[in-house]
Amino acid sequence: MTADDVRAVLALLRRAGADVWVGGGWGIDALVGEQTREHRDLDLMHRQEQEPVVLAALADAAFTESLDQRPVRFVVTDPDGRVLDLHPLVFADDGSARQASFAAERPFVYPAECFVTGTVAGERVPCLSAAQQVSFHQGYEPTDRDRHDMALLRTVFGIATHF
Repeated sequence: MTADDVRAVLALLRRAGADVWVGGGWGIDALVGEQTREHRDLDLMHRQEQEPVVLAALADAAFTESLDQRPVRFVVTDPDGRVLDLHPLVFADDGSARQASFAAERPFVYPAECFVTGTVAGERVPCLSAAQQVSFHQGYEPTDRDRHDMALLRTVFGIATHF
């Protein structure tokens, strides 16, 4: 997944009227303002009620569903091998959101202030805050990519991480 791929997918969804935020590795690179490593996919959070719009726009661009783990997440892939990992969010009136988790009693919580902007290839993009990224990198054995991403957040933002 290249920076141009990210920009193209975001433009496609923006034209369709869908609200999405970049998370995961690309979200961290957006916060930093430059690509710091290769990315195998693009994590996107979207408004759950806009899922039909998101799916229609992606289907028009030849993306097909390759994994269904709703209500937590689902994955779509295109013929060129681009992979999008989509996370449906339910928003509250105060701008915060929740995402279902595999432990139903512990949904993922998104405070209103976690929805920020970053930069991918010189273009402003909606993404998740550094604090939210750190929050999502807890409770599991980190990969080398995770360690790289958390080191970036420590260096650039001076934020404490768990590893």
